[in-house]
Amino acid sequence: MLDRGFFLTRQAIRRQLAAMPHPIYLVRLIHHATHRAFPGERLWTTGQLTSSATLRFLRLRNREGCDIYIQPYAGDHNAGYILLDLDAPQPSVLQTLRTQGLQPCVVLKTSPGHLQAWLHLSERPLEPALATAVARQLAHTYAGDLASAEGHHLGRLAGFTNQKPERRTPRGYSPWVTLLHARSGLASRAEQLLQSVTTSWMSAIPQATLAPAEIAAGDALRIYRQYVQQWCITERFPHPDWSIVDLWVARELLAHGQPPAQVQAILQLGSPGFPRRHGNPSDYLRRTLSRAAFSPLPPPTVCVTHTDSCVPAG
Repeated sequence: MLDRGFFLTRQAIRRQLAAMPHPIYLVRLIHHATHRAFPGERLWTTGQLTSSATLRFLRLRNREGCDIYIQPYAGDHNAGYILLDLDAPQPSVLQTLRTQGLQPCVVLKTSPGHLQAWLHLSERPLEPALATAVARQLAHTYAGDLASAEGHHLGRLAGFTNQKPERRTPRGYSPWVTLLHARSGLASRAEQLLQSVTTSWMSAIPQATLAPAEIAAGDALRIYRQYVQQWCITERFPHPDWSIVDLWVARELLAHGQPPAQVQAILQLGSPGFPRRHGNPSDYLRRTLSRAAFSPLPPPTVCVTHTDSCVPAG
């Protein structure tokens, strides 16, 4: 017997994923009554996610009360997609986004009067702190849900029901998450938005003085040396370019949630021979942090132990 609902769900998922293409997706199931995640987090390709077995599994969990969430997956980083959760959207908000060059690649109606929009802003992964800063600026500008404005927030997957009791229809039914728009592509003003947010975000770093953060010189040196040893810097490079190492260290610290001012202090107090030949140390530190936030590099090689050969980080 033909299961029309099954094929409609598969079609909706395929359209959503085609509009936000990525090699792999994180799928999470949250039970609406207990607010607990279904055991295990799933990383699936498009083919795996749209297979018959996977769809039957997800549809069964959805009927049992689980909401289905998804996010393009890039490990600790953001995959270049930002979610804008519009709980009470203005009628013209989607048109305003398009007019201002921030065209969503996906728009979902998660329940009557509630929308979610995915914006594709970068082909490369974004640092978590930068992605969160972008999400917050979008939420502030377009009256989005600030509680959902962070770089790793998951959004709804089309083709399933919204199990939240407060979203039920007057007749007591759970509303379907429906796909209103699906078209792949970067927002036309994505780069300008990222640059603007990066500049604003970096303005939090003090300009007039160095090392304003509350960190002891010994602690800064220990943190910096930890990365030098982990990445086998002195073993691999007889004469290291410490400016490059500074960039790597800043990138790692920002990725783990360290505030920019703290990262600046660690570089200043821990980088060998700082300020070396830099004529304007404050400007050098600001430029290094800006590059680390906006242009993430591939992970450097690390050592398993001090005596083992160096291997790529995985």
